[in-house]
Amino acid sequence: MTIEGKTEQRAPRIRLGMVGGGIDAFIGGVHRIAARLDDKFELVAGALSSNPERSLRSGAALGLDPKRTYGDFKEMAAREARLKDGIEAVAIVTPNHMHYPVAREFLKRGIHVICDKPLTSTLADAKKLAKLAAESDALFVLTHNYTGYPLVRHARELVRTGKLGEIRLVQAEYVQDWLAEPVEQTGQKQAAWRTDPERSGAGGATGDIGTHAYNLAHFVTGLELEALAADVHTFVEGRRLDDNAHVLLRYKGGAKGMLWCSQVAVGQENGLRLRVYGTKGGIEWAQEDPNYLYWTKLGEPQQRITRSGAGAGPEAARMTRIPSGHPEGYLEAFANIYSEAAAAIDAKKAGKPVDGRVVYPTVDDGVKGVAFIEACVGSSRRNGAWVKVSP
Repeated sequence: MTIEGKTEQRAPRIRLGMVGGGIDAFIGGVHRIAARLDDKFELVAGALSSNPERSLRSGAALGLDPKRTYGDFKEMAAREARLKDGIEAVAIVTPNHMHYPVAREFLKRGIHVICDKPLTSTLADAKKLAKLAAESDALFVLTHNYTGYPLVRHARELVRTGKLGEIRLVQAEYVQDWLAEPVEQTGQKQAAWRTDPERSGAGGATGDIGTHAYNLAHFVTGLELEALAADVHTFVEGRRLDDNAHVLLRYKGGAKGMLWCSQVAVGQENGLRLRVYGTKGGIEWAQEDPNYLYWTKLGEPQQRITRSGAGAGPEAARMTRIPSGHPEGYLEAFANIYSEAAAAIDAKKAGKPVDGRVVYPTVDDGVKGVAFIEACVGSSRRNGAWVKVSP
């Protein structure tokens, strides 16, 4: 871009480190693609496995300098903080129980944290992490990546600008079938840690995907959860965590909601869906068909809004890269979270306020998510009793 005869200088790439996400780790690869898609980050260091040899092999496969490939995240945090060209941000893509100790080491050294969800495996750790983040000069970004979809941003704007009127009903669901059988007993790595309470926390499906549905509903509506009643169940014999949950929701202000999450719903692949109904209209969006948002104004025919076509507003446009008719999906939405994080980091480096349009899930959203998980488990243990949710 040329302004008054001068070429505008782009911000240098943010030096990124990664903890976890080594060889064969699905989510680590997703984070690396997301970080690079808009060319805002460069991966320069990593503690990619708790096994030093495996970490070194993973670093070599990614082209990292062996001197900046670590076998221990504490060593990585201490050394990178001392280097003149040390990392400016770290992506944490470990199992849940490691989020708190890893984030703590980097936050206390002023290194920005981009952490996978849920925030931690316990509410106690979530609260401690929130306190550390508040005391640190570093930013904390939680990768609830579904908030990065263009039409999710448009749905949020419809609510914020009063197009739906007063919100009455919220229906959220996230259903899969990949744990319909005891695959964790076969040694499948992803299933093994997600069904292990020591590594995953108190929730199985509630923690893995229920938190995504809960966060998406909160992100779009802005409603704060007041209380819930949950029936949390484990269908697969021998499994130690839940694989299905039905949850009734009471929001502050009077809105009601329902949330269903399941990993044993045969035939469902990645069925994240949100429906919101107010006094003036309703909206519906599904992650498996993310380039369409269905909007109905009271008394009028339903409209189908496309990602970059008629009806989509500037909030959707900010999240869009290519022309209408060319679908954008999961990786692009994930990349939008990284690009929002980059905008906030660059503004902080420059001593400038962050653009008000920049939005990303924070540590506070993470605390709410863990409070939701523990409330679901607690309610179910009391035979579905209503429990207050107060992070």
